[in-house]
Amino acid sequence: MKPPAREPLSRARRSAIHLEVRDHYHSEDPDFLAWREGRRKFTLDNQADWWEGWHDTVRAAVSRGAAVRRARVVSEPLTDYVRWEYAYTVTNAAAGEQVRWLPRRQAKDLAVPAVDFWVFDGELVLFHHFSGDGVLMEREYVSDGALATWCTEAFEAVWKRATPHEEYKPV
Repeated sequence: MKPPAREPLSRARRSAIHLEVRDHYHSEDPDFLAWREGRRKFTLDNQADWWEGWHDTVRAAVSRGAAVRRARVVSEPLTDYVRWEYAYTVTNAAAGEQVRWLPRRQAKDLAVPAVDFWVFDGELVLFHHFSGDGVLMEREYVSDGALATWCTEAFEAVWKRATPHEEYKPV
């Protein structure tokens, strides 16, 4: 499998946008399982327990002037997995990432790719292809200006409607 989003994010100069459209990902994630058991480690008080290379990469991108934004299109009520993502978002924000949430019913008239994706500097698209049970099967990198523009426009349409993480209250 090709390198993860961390590698192209480490080169991004202007922007990195990420759209997530799934309600469930791989359920065997140890952090997710611990959260389901009631162990809550994602607070600013215990940053040493969760800060990792991804957060360093985001912070470095933001420090060099790249805007790092993530939008999540979600079904309500939220699945347990997305509730965990909501709890985990404090880590993204601490690194400098901006995150917004859009209930799926508010996206009904938007043309949005049916897969999660990243767009780096408006040029490189990274699609994440998952199995039905949420296992990442493939990362597909595409350098296609027209496709990057379409994905960016779809992201911006979601972003415009979505609620900032600080204001979003999970249902």
